[in-house]
Amino acid sequence: MKKLLVVVSTTLFCNLYFPQKCSDSTLQKKPKIIGFSPSKNTKNVNGILVKYFDEMDQEISPKKVNGVGLGFNLLGAFFPFLIVMNLPDIDNWSFVELENKTLPEKMNKINGLQLSIINMEPTITNGIEVNIASNISAPSVINGISISPLYNIHHTQKGIAIATFANVGVKCRGVQIAVINKCTDFKGLQIGFWNNNGKRSLPIINF
Repeated sequence: MKKLLVVVSTTLFCNLYFPQKCSDSTLQKKPKIIGFSPSKNTKNVNGILVKYFDEMDQEISPKKVNGVGLGFNLLGAFFPFLIVMNLPDIDNWSFVELENKTLPEKMNKINGLQLSIINMEPTITNGIEVNIASNISAPSVINGISISPLYNIHHTQKGIAIATFANVGVKCRGVQIAVINKCTDFKGLQIGFWNNNGKRSLPIINF
């Protein structure tokens, strides 16, 4: 009874003296079935999140999605093909987000399925990730399976990464399958034309 009185009193006080803040707080906690990003009103989604533009590290308003994340950022669609042209120089690739080896505090979290043309936001995916080109200009984590017709770039990989051209990462645990596989701290199996696991470089199979 006492707890109920405290809750009721707090709610009344909040709505009387800070109505806007209370409204914003309620809005943030209530999950949406369909959410859009960027949007300050989208925080939690139990259903589908539609991203029409990607936010950079410092700008991101982190979102939690239990369901499906759909990314339609057309502005970044040309980046994958530029990087594919530079695959022969993969040993000289430099990604500041990867080299820092530090994950930002603000990251999206998708529990389920991520489908994107390209992902340029800091994202933790627990489940399946399918992108034309996975994760550019933002550190990301995959706990599950990542599939790309071009390449996958992850800060942390736990599971399986499959790509046509390349898999690149900092900390990898599991399996990488692509023409070129490269990970600074790797434990698992690499299968491809050329593989680098931080300790050795081998063709076909590396472990």
